[in-house]
Amino acid sequence: MITHDQTALIISALKGVSATRFFEAADLTGYKREQLAEVFDTSLKTFQRYEREQKKLNPQDSEKVLKIMALFQLGESVFGSADAFRRWMDKPAYGLGNQIPFDLLHTSGGIDLILDEVVRIEYGDLA
Repeated sequence: MITHDQTALIISALKGVSATRFFEAADLTGYKREQLAEVFDTSLKTFQRYEREQKKLNPQDSEKVLKIMALFQLGESVFGSADAFRRWMDKPAYGLGNQIPFDLLHTSGGIDLILDEVVRIEYGDLA
């Protein structure tokens, strides 16, 4: 079922979000900007240039930025702190077939898998 929040996210993504949102996402996640840029298969210099030129990200990157921000807001809430959530993101997760969650950030579908797993953890379903 698609929620109002998901619809709003998709509509924002289609319009394109400011490149500044990439830097906001990096700050929110606590990962190095270079690490996060790799998730987008884009160099940090490109994001910096986009920000300088006040460009918007394409719909796919916009969606990814918005989903990552939503994921980390939920993760911080569920795990109690950004640091605790980041530690979970950096080690193999049983519910994700022992994949490292951070590695799944490369695709929108991967982000959805992590979100689903965090929701399961939130409700106490660790299987």
